[in-house]
Amino acid sequence: MNHAFLQVALGGALGSMARYGVTILAGRISPAFPLGTLTVNIVGCFVMGLLAAIIAHRGGQHLAPLALTGMLGGFTTFSAFALDTMVLWERGAALTAAGYVLASVVISLLAVLAGLAIGRGLFV
Repeated sequence: MNHAFLQVALGGALGSMARYGVTILAGRISPAFPLGTLTVNIVGCFVMGLLAAIIAHRGGQHLAPLALTGMLGGFTTFSAFALDTMVLWERGAALTAAGYVLASVVISLLAVLAGLAIGRGLFV
């Protein structure tokens, strides 16, 4: 088996376990709102931007399958985000669902931007 596939598998397992832990903790804080999914998507996007900048400036492309595809792919949860949105919608919480979509997309994009800026700033 290709070395990169093993990295993705290991990283995916670690990222999924981390996502599960965050979801459990966030569910205790906010049982009615999908705070766990929102949190992992924002944090995952920030770390994705940060690591992408670090890898681009310092090398380490050989770690991208483990860290970016595996760990962060397992950690972030777009399919869970979509399901959480539809559950809110079906519960009649259309405004909350819309706010959740807006917050998820906008804050996650800003998190990637922040991660890239910080990562690039480390190497200037």
